[in-house]
Amino acid sequence: MKFSILITSYNKDQYIEETISSCLNQTEKDYEIILYDNHSTDQTNSLIEKYSEKISINKRQKKSEYAAINQIDLLTKAFQKSSGDIICLLDGDDLFFKNKLHEIKNIFLNNKEIDVVFDIPIIKEGTIEKEFVIKKKLFKYIWPTIIPTSGISLKREFMEKCIKDYLVDDFKFLEIDLKLNIVSQNIKKNFKFCDKKITIYRSQVKNSIMTKNKKFYPSWWAKRSEAHVYMEKIYLVNRIKYKRGLDYYLTNTINKIIN
Repeated sequence: MKFSILITSYNKDQYIEETISSCLNQTEKDYEIILYDNHSTDQTNSLIEKYSEKISINKRQKKSEYAAINQIDLLTKAFQKSSGDIICLLDGDDLFFKNKLHEIKNIFLNNKEIDVVFDIPIIKEGTIEKEFVIKKKLFKYIWPTIIPTSGISLKREFMEKCIKDYLVDDFKFLEIDLKLNIVSQNIKKNFKFCDKKITIYRSQVKNSIMTKNKKFYPSWWAKRSEAHVYMEKIYLVNRIKYKRGLDYYLTNTINKIIN
């Protein structure tokens, strides 16, 4: 079982070396690291070049003014360059524990029927670490608690299908993690959670996608509206009944008021 670790980055010079090192330190040895950078304007380039003999370094111009679209574009290109049986996604400011690939491998070997493993990360805010909380959803026609990109590992065939059918780029605010969580948890039911802490997710990082979508800001409501539209679309494509709930109408009403 070979792993492909796909790293995306843009202006993450404070973290990128630690991110790469966490991958090179894995106890499993059958893996490749493919990094795609959106032509960072900070010191990222000089930092990642030091690893050019150990990882595949690639540059690509931004496709859009929207970070979510650029992220999916970079991961798509990285996937096309990869050869692993299992794809591990990683943001350029997050970290893998050294046993990450080993734990993921065991889960896939012991659960042949699944296509996705979600590992619940430790959240790191500066020097403070805290638990990532999965919220109980009272309404089934809503997205689940979104496990961040760096906590998602997929079989190659499923990643390929998602790129083809579900990672459409006409949703400018929706990151890949939200889409993959919805498709796997709500539609395909082909996932398993890892009960080990094997990923660190940095929140409130400068230049991250999430810092530009603060809660209750106009962009946050716009993203929420897109998420509802995406949910409905994916349900209909898979011929599954979908029911609009109160949150759907509330979100649309607020967006109309804002705009």
